[in-house]
Order: sequence, then structure tokens, then C-alpha cells
Amino acid sequence: MPTKRLSSHNSPSEDQLQGSVLELAQYFGYELRYHNPDSRRSQAGFPDLVLGSLSKRRVLFRELKTSTGRLRPAQVLCLKILELASLDVGVWRPEDLQSGRIQRELRGDK
Repeated sequence: MPTKRLSSHNSPSEDQLQGSVLELAQYFGYELRYHNPDSRRSQAGFPDLVLGSLSKRRVLFRELKTSTGRLRPAQVLCLKILELASLDVGVWRPEDLQSGRIQRELRGDK
């Protein structure tokens, strides 16, 4: 498994968290690792990442936030709408990487 970890002594940026998550997603076999590089051209509030794996038969929609970052109203709305369709949605923060939550969710552990 990738050993790249975020230091708990500083506040990692969303970009640093995203890099770690994308590395883990590749390691866990997610063939689809989508991030819109210019969110100004997409629907307001759409999650940062869409991760899909044929072998795991899963698609994850995840918003990434710093430890203190807040969801904007458009992000809350979009996540609620995706959830209404029974899609796997959530928010990941640096502490979720440290705790192993991100790795568990990528593996499909309950």
C-alpha cells in the first residue's frame, strides 16, 4: 500500500489530500479516478472526486475538505441529491486518511 501520509502536525491542503486519495484509489484498483481540473466549468457543488471500480462494483462520490473546511450550500444540496439516488456519497478530510477510514471505504469494508 502507498506509504504517503499527511503529517498530523500541519494542516494539509485539499490538493495534498486529493493526491493521497488518488494514489490510494489507484492502489486499490479504481480504474475511474475523476477530478475536474477546472471546477468553474462544472455544476456548482459537484463532488471533488468520482472513483469507480469494475472489480469492486462500486462508484464513490467524495467531497474533499481540510480539517476546518466547511461545505458550501451547493455542495450540501448536490450530496443530498446524489444520496437520494442511493449513490455512495461522503466527505473526506485529512483525519479520515490518518484514521484509516478512507482506506476502509476504498476497500469496501463496512
